[in-house]
Amino acid sequence: MEHGRNIDALAADAIDHYMFGLARMEDIRRDGPLIYTEGKGLEVKDAAGKSYLDMMSMQTRATSLGFGNEEIAKAIYDQLCKLHYAGCFANVADTTIRLSVEIAKRAPKGMTHTCYGGSGSEANELAFKAAKQYHHATGRKPRAYKIIARWNAYHGATMGAQAATDSLGTRHASEPGVPGYSHVPAPLNYRNPFGMEQRKYYDFCIDYLEQQILHEGPDYVAAFIGEPIMQTFGVQVPPDDYWPRVREICDKYNVLLIADEVISGFGRTGKWFAMQHWGVTPDIITFAKAVTAGYFPLGGILVKKEIAEAIPHFLHIQTYQGHPGGCAAALKTIEILERDKLVEKSLSNGAYFLDKMKRLDNLAIVGETRGLGLWTAIDFTSNKKTRATLQQEQVGKIAKRMRQHGVLAGQNVYGIELAPGLIATQSQLDRCVDVAEQSIKEVMKEERLG
Repeated sequence: MEHGRNIDALAADAIDHYMFGLARMEDIRRDGPLIYTEGKGLEVKDAAGKSYLDMMSMQTRATSLGFGNEEIAKAIYDQLCKLHYAGCFANVADTTIRLSVEIAKRAPKGMTHTCYGGSGSEANELAFKAAKQYHHATGRKPRAYKIIARWNAYHGATMGAQAATDSLGTRHASEPGVPGYSHVPAPLNYRNPFGMEQRKYYDFCIDYLEQQILHEGPDYVAAFIGEPIMQTFGVQVPPDDYWPRVREICDKYNVLLIADEVISGFGRTGKWFAMQHWGVTPDIITFAKAVTAGYFPLGGILVKKEIAEAIPHFLHIQTYQGHPGGCAAALKTIEILERDKLVEKSLSNGAYFLDKMKRLDNLAIVGETRGLGLWTAIDFTSNKKTRATLQQEQVGKIAKRMRQHGVLAGQNVYGIELAPGLIATQSQLDRCVDVAEQSIKEVMKEERLG
């Protein structure tokens, strides 16, 4: 009883003193906040002591090596005791340099230089700055300032990154925002906003990008940014020719290609970087989240050698760029990923996971299961013939029911997203699919669906 009163008090303090991002306060007050207190491996406990199997890497897909990894924690501790801060400008920690070398070793060929921030949002801000300053420095497109992004994409919450963002409703609430941003359609699986045949829609998306560059004026367009696999509506894996054709268009008009790998980088899809699945080398890669397995805030950009060397004076500064603690966490994370062959396991276990999930396609409200590596989604429909979406509220009930059954999954508008840590075992993946199937069937019965 005393334990229960303490939980209630903690929840009350959260409501009275903490501002929740993208969570409706009416829902928080009604259902209470989800307060977690400890974790080990892929198991995490809430304030009531209930354990959950985390199959979403704590919603943000950051905890790629699970909880309680003492190797990473010790690496951070040792670094902070030795040198906790090195300043900025021409100052840099030796740890930061070593991390840059290790990232370059695993990057697409020709991508050699890094610059760091504290998050994925900051990484995308860095990318936009680098793209604009590159064009100015080379003199070929000195007035290039425009950025083209995609419908429904998410690129961050700071003002420049938010201007590129077209999901979660964050952009509109803060507008007017940073000028110079426009958006084009993105390849979507299963259904698309025009009701077109899928192959025709994919071609339309590519053609639209070229027309948008022409419409904005090629001399004014600095870069095109896209997630290799878009997260919105659940793990949108593009057709194999999408990124090679986008690369050709960007080259044609001297538009830099920015790959937002904040989610997909560092093993999530079964490659170090997702763009490696299609053999495409972007001009800039942005990363965060799994680079430290969520143990320390760190993000950054990885750029081609010719871009870095063309900028004589990168006009950017941040107090904590290349923080030694974060870089130590990243170095240890990379070491563990390589030592334990977790990038390769992400690909093989991901194929196993998706194969197990395919049985869900037989359920009346499941339109499609899809994914790449350990990043999968269940796309729901209210009508398999028309592929109409299922109500968001009903999808939310499925995610909530899975949580009640002890498995954490993520709702992604009309779908359920699953992004377990790369240390997931096949038995844990099996449990997740079993719970998903049970939860879907229960909600179908209660809501009289199908």
